[in-house]
Amino acid sequence: MTSSSSLPSTASGPAVSSDPSDRRRWFALAIVMTAAFMDLVDVTIVNIAIPSIREDTGASFTSIQWITAGYALAFAAGLITGGRLGDIYGRKRLFLIGIGGFTLASALCGFAANPEMLVASRILQGGTAALMVPQVLSIVHATFPAHERGKVFGLFGAIVGLGAVSGPLLGALLTEWNIAGLEWRPIFLINLPVGIAGLILGLKFITESKAPKALRLDLVGVALVTLGLLMLIYPLTRGHELGWPLWGHLSMVGSLLVFLVLVLFERSKARKDGSPLVELSLFRVKSFAAGIAVQLTFGIGLGIFFLVWTLYMQMGLGWSALRAGTTGIPFSVAVSLAAGISVQKLVPRFGRKVLQTGALLMVAGLLIYIWESDRYGMGITSWQMILPLVVMGLGMGLIVAPLTDAVLSEVPKEHSGSASGLINTVQQMGNALGLGLVSVVFLGAIGDRLAPQDVGPAFAEAFRHSLWWVAGVLAVIFLVMFALPARPRQHVEGGDAAMDAAEGSEGPATGAVGAVDGSGGVNGSGGVNGSEGAKEPALTS
Repeated sequence: MTSSSSLPSTASGPAVSSDPSDRRRWFALAIVMTAAFMDLVDVTIVNIAIPSIREDTGASFTSIQWITAGYALAFAAGLITGGRLGDIYGRKRLFLIGIGGFTLASALCGFAANPEMLVASRILQGGTAALMVPQVLSIVHATFPAHERGKVFGLFGAIVGLGAVSGPLLGALLTEWNIAGLEWRPIFLINLPVGIAGLILGLKFITESKAPKALRLDLVGVALVTLGLLMLIYPLTRGHELGWPLWGHLSMVGSLLVFLVLVLFERSKARKDGSPLVELSLFRVKSFAAGIAVQLTFGIGLGIFFLVWTLYMQMGLGWSALRAGTTGIPFSVAVSLAAGISVQKLVPRFGRKVLQTGALLMVAGLLIYIWESDRYGMGITSWQMILPLVVMGLGMGLIVAPLTDAVLSEVPKEHSGSASGLINTVQQMGNALGLGLVSVVFLGAIGDRLAPQDVGPAFAEAFRHSLWWVAGVLAVIFLVMFALPARPRQHVEGGDAAMDAAEGSEGPATGAVGAVDGSGGVNGSGGVNGSEGAKEPALTS
């Protein structure tokens, strides 16, 4: 066990003392948590303002998709690279560059003169978030001793929940208030004072740390990942608008070849210098491979649902941003409550059955929503939506909190940093892919030329059609979850002591792991498995 006066040896610079009298590390924690909160809110705040953006800028549906998908795509493509850059050049340095860039990109979004500038600024915002976000838990790992991290990760979980609840509501309020006649723009401009304060205080209070082992950046891997994603998602997003041209189909097929080249290159790079962007040996661990499949499909389902849900409420039912935002509060509260009890209370007793129950609950909530939307039609109320949203939220909370730990549990400790980065990247890839698929499952179900009186019913029908797709995705997730370990070792007899002892040893290069984007798995263990260099599974199956 690490003593209270020392820090993990991942910190190469002067360490902030962990003595309780030293408050600097708590200021550092507040700064990085605020940055994480800013990213979480920015993801959820935009959806609620989409109708206002479309009306003010004249943006097409394709531009609207790219305002959301562009951020997710840039974030996904840069997450692993951002983590690696922090390990090489210093996590404080990359965090400050990231938060500075994120603040600048937010200003560009807020002052965007047309849809094209807004899309470009959102892509820049996602790319800079990918530099900032991976450093958050790495800085925590390098700043706090093992015995304090449980408390810290608990605070982080609360921040995740608060971001989920406050994002849509804050977006709705800022849009409805129309501050200084700026309409939707304050949803981005609100980041400016927060980002500037984080930059100034971060310079003073955050301690620099690097990986103890020299690493190299895999630029070819980064280029191949980005190219493959663009070749897959761009034609999906533009296909409906352009009438599904031949080049789009060729591009999507070609993306598979790019990903094949990526696999071959990463395998070669691993043999050559041991610093691939993607650690392919991780996929030999059954639970990790299955977990990656779950994260990808889960991200696809969420990407579809949240965008079409916003379009349904505001453009289909004609609700205001404020009404749509407040309608989502029961969902967010349910997610937070279920996430809070799943790891501490339910997973120790029931293991992966908790995650599978979550998937079934989400399917049940979707089916209730489909029935209610059909039953009440255009007269459906916010109160009638509470039941399906709460059922869905409880299911989502049972999945997002324990999933990351379940995926990482059998991963060798020396690869846990790479694995956690890959998990977050894959979920963001799934989210971007889901946003691209909105063209297929939602816009494809709406006629090209609708009379004004037909718009609402057409959107409602397309919404129900989309929910069937999401329900199908969750049914697949339920089946794939059978490949996850049955029960975490840290929750069987004697497991907690072993995990606590393991926390005292030197952590992985990327630090404590967890899903910064709200996909969960943040707890006292940080997702890092057993003793130093342990190869045996950390979960009983």
